Amino acid sequence: MSGKELYYIADAHFHNILAGDGPYTKRCHQWLESHTGSAKVLLTHSCTAALEMSSLLLNIQPGDEIIMPSYTFVSTANAFVLRGGVPVFVDIRPDTLNIDENLIADAITERTKAIVPVHYAGVSCEMDTILPIAKQHNIKIVEDAAQGVMSTYKGRALGSIGDLGAYSFHETKNVISGESGCILINDPSLSLQAEIIREKGTNRTQFFRGHVDKYTWQDVGSSFLPGELISAFLWAQLEVAEQITQQRIDIWNEYHRLLESLENRGLLRRPIIPDHCQHNAHMYYVLLSENLPRDEILQKMKSRGIGAIFHYIPLHSSPAGKKFGRTSGELINTDSCAERVIRLPLWIDLNFNQQQEIVIALEDAILNS
Repeated sequence: MSGKELYYIADAHFHNILAGDGPYTKRCHQWLESHTGSAKVLLTHSCTAALEMSSLLLNIQPGDEIIMPSYTFVSTANAFVLRGGVPVFVDIRPDTLNIDENLIADAITERTKAIVPVHYAGVSCEMDTILPIAKQHNIKIVEDAAQGVMSTYKGRALGSIGDLGAYSFHETKNVISGESGCILINDPSLSLQAEIIREKGTNRTQFFRGHVDKYTWQDVGSSFLPGELISAFLWAQLEVAEQITQQRIDIWNEYHRLLESLENRGLLRRPIIPDHCQHNAHMYYVLLSENLPRDEILQKMKSRGIGAIFHYIPLHSSPAGKKFGRTSGELINTDSCAERVIRLPLWIDLNFNQQQEIVIALEDAILNS
């Protein structure tokens, strides 16, 4: 907690404003629009909901194809599969673990409707390569920036570069509310429809602005709003988002320094951040060298009270991924990285002594496995 969460929650309760789109929600909208430059930002009850709204906004129909990495969370695919879309999985780059932008063009067919770049660990995909491909083929871009709050690509906020973007404020993220997210609408022509979809398919938002004398059912939609108590919690975090980010970056940099010797000895590889990408220190991960027994290493660290973990099971190898999606080309990097990645503990109160203990435990586990 940043300090004011419970105060703002009590304030919202005191004023009897508990449903969505109250004063705290509006403050969050204004802050996010100001800091990202998006035409409109709307809070949702999760990042998953924001991606589902994106699928509705793009009118995804059965058989439409959506290009995305396999190395991502299930929501990236689920949001489009719910509308009958077909995820087309493309391999990732071995350096950033983001979608390989040079493989996207070969994955495009006449059924392709969208590209979903996932900014892994808050490090941007190569958007300057992806944007022209999408424009050439008249394809929309939905940025899955769940991990990308406060990150930038060549000075532009992640989530604000494509047609649509999505953030997560889940408790595992940098800026949190417990569970919520938002959709970033960068194509102004989609703003009104987004409001309708978010309000159960009605023009209720226009009604409250005084633009219509009553609100009615307009289109397909659902209840995507978070309650005001969630927004009050989030507002306390957004107020100090810069400080939170800097604290995490300081911790990330210390990990990077401590792990340099292990990389030099060929035991692992540290994260690679392109010079034009400003990351938010969402996570610190390492890639173990080939043939090291990751599960055994994780178990040894766990026995010392350290919660290091692996990450995604690639979607293309999952039961639902095989059922609903398809691959484009070989996913060699995806399979390799997924088997070698270890995520180290990272939160803003992590201290230097704890970081030293974690790195020593990792080294011991590697050398004794």
